[in-house]
Amino acid sequence: MNYKDVSVDQLIVRIEELERLNRQLLKEVNECNALPLSTVENLGHWYLDLTNGRATFNDKKINILGYTKDELPEFVHYSFFTNKLHKEDYDATMNSMIKAMHDDCVHYEYTYRIQAKDGTYRWFYDLGKVVERDQAGKATLVAGIVFDVTTQKESEVLLKNQNQQLLERVMYDELTGLRSRTSIFEELKFHLNKNVSNTHVLSIAMVDIDDFKAINDTYGHLVGDAILKKIGEIIHETIRGFDVAGRYGGEEFLLLFPNTSLTQAHRATQRILDRISQTIFDEVGHVTLSGGVVEHSNETLEDLIELADQKLYEAKKAGKNQVTY
Repeated sequence: MNYKDVSVDQLIVRIEELERLNRQLLKEVNECNALPLSTVENLGHWYLDLTNGRATFNDKKINILGYTKDELPEFVHYSFFTNKLHKEDYDATMNSMIKAMHDDCVHYEYTYRIQAKDGTYRWFYDLGKVVERDQAGKATLVAGIVFDVTTQKESEVLLKNQNQQLLERVMYDELTGLRSRTSIFEELKFHLNKNVSNTHVLSIAMVDIDDFKAINDTYGHLVGDAILKKIGEIIHETIRGFDVAGRYGGEEFLLLFPNTSLTQAHRATQRILDRISQTIFDEVGHVTLSGGVVEHSNETLEDLIELADQKLYEAKKAGKNQVTY
């Protein structure tokens, strides 16, 4: 800055600004404990003068974002950084800073994404505090350190995705897309637990593909798998939003009908059988299901399933392609 071209008032403002900054720098050098600093590769120091919005920072902070000092104006307003905040992080980050300005807190911290020069986003972890206030208690100078935590965040996202994939493998049957045996059992346990569930009436159905072994033996297991997948899709499309369907094992499916009477569950199961019997399956043609429906009284989980299995057996014995209840 060419100080010959500025007014006395501007010089006074600039001198006061530098004095505030210098006092803080001297304090940090003398005490070495003004901020919990750590020596890491991607560390940037920053200072924010709240009287005019000037941001002063270590070159590393802008270098991480792909800028050089020469590309920035002499006066860098803090909005240079806040305008580059990711829209999903903007409100939380700004609110955290504003709260620190008004609260007499030791320090504040937040993590956010900020857009680099090339358009990509990097994750920053900021730790700072108000280091000077005026006589009225209004914050005038903030100091902090910032870490580039992009690698750590990307690792967290990768781990989260991997965990989600593992969870889905446990929760859902890979072939049919319905709930897995373990998952459907846990769901049934939940609805049977009156202490945690709002289920007042519960009906279940066991359904089984008719003559599925003959289909596998005649057309092969790949065709059998395709039929299982298609039936899973039909069941998922046909059940109501609060019903739950899972693959019990092999060609057998378990359907849960919360807050549904026996007759209502019978109709819901029959709709599934009707849709499947009307579907033409590649290479095989028509495929049918049989089902058994029961309403829970005071049975245990195992006994309830056994009762549904017995009803399913009755449907098979009666000629298949029907629901017994």
